[in-house]
Amino acid sequence: MKHKVQNMSNTEAQAVIRLDGVEKSYGRHQVLKGVTMQVNKGDIYGLVGKNGAGKTTIFKMILGLSEFNTGTVSIAGSATKKELYANRAKIGFFVGSNFYNYLTGRANLEYYAVAKGLPRKGMKEEINRVLELVGLQDVKQPVKGYSLGMKQRLGIANALLGNPEILILDEPTNGLDPQGIADVRHMIRRFRDELGMTVIVSSHILGELENTAERFGIVHEGVIAKEITQEDLSIKRPEIELSVPMKDLEKAREILAQNGIAILKEGKEKVTLEDYYFELIGGAED
Repeated sequence: MKHKVQNMSNTEAQAVIRLDGVEKSYGRHQVLKGVTMQVNKGDIYGLVGKNGAGKTTIFKMILGLSEFNTGTVSIAGSATKKELYANRAKIGFFVGSNFYNYLTGRANLEYYAVAKGLPRKGMKEEINRVLELVGLQDVKQPVKGYSLGMKQRLGIANALLGNPEILILDEPTNGLDPQGIADVRHMIRRFRDELGMTVIVSSHILGELENTAERFGIVHEGVIAKEITQEDLSIKRPEIELSVPMKDLEKAREILAQNGIAILKEGKEKVTLEDYYFELIGGAED
C-alpha cells in the first residue's frame, strides 16, 4: 500500500488540510478515485455532494479512521507520517452521534473528554463551555430523552472539546427543522469568527451550504469535480439585479431606456421559503 504524507510548498502555506490524488477502495468497490482538495486557514469549507458521493469517506481519510490506498495527505503542514498523526489532535469532528442513552449529555462528554486525554483539572469548566456554545447548558435528562436536534448539538459539543483548531462536521443539519438548521448555521459562523476555527461542513442540501460556507468542494463519483468560492458563483452570473418599488417601475424603465441600458429580465422579487417561514412563525433567522 502506498501511503505518503505531503510536503507543503510556500504557495500552499495557508493550507491547513490538503489531499492530493487520494484513492480508497473497499474490496473491489472504489469509493475515492483521486481526491484533490485544499482547505485554507479560516475557511468555512462546504463539501457538497449527493448521498454516497464519498463525503464521509473523505473525512475518514483526513481523520485517520480508515487508511487510504494511494495519494497524499497533509494536516497543518505535516511533512512526515509522525507529524500527520500528531496534527490530527488539532481536529475536532462530528461524524454521526454515538452516545450512551442512559447517561446525561454532560456525563457523555465527561467520558469522551477522558477518552481524548483532556486533563482532569479544568474538565468541568471545559464541558460547561462547550455545552453553553451549543445551547445545552441547562439540559439535565439522559440522552434517551433528547430530540434529534439536541443530539446533533451534543455531537457538535463533543467535537468542540479541547478547543480544536479545525472542526469537521458531517451532515450536522441532517433531520433538523428550519429553526435547528438556522441555529447550526449561526454556530458555525461563530466558531470561525469568534473562536478562530477552520470549519469543514458537508451536506447534500445545496441551498443550506450556500448560506453557510464560503468555499466549496463539489464531490461527484469519488472525486472533487470542482473547488469554487462564493465569488466564483457571482462571476458566473455577472448581471446586476436592480430592485425598485412598483410605483417607480415605469419611471425606472424610462430612465434606463433613455440611457441605452437594456433590461434583460423583469420579475417580482420572490420571498424565499426560509424568509416566509421565519416571518410567519418568528425565530432567529440569523
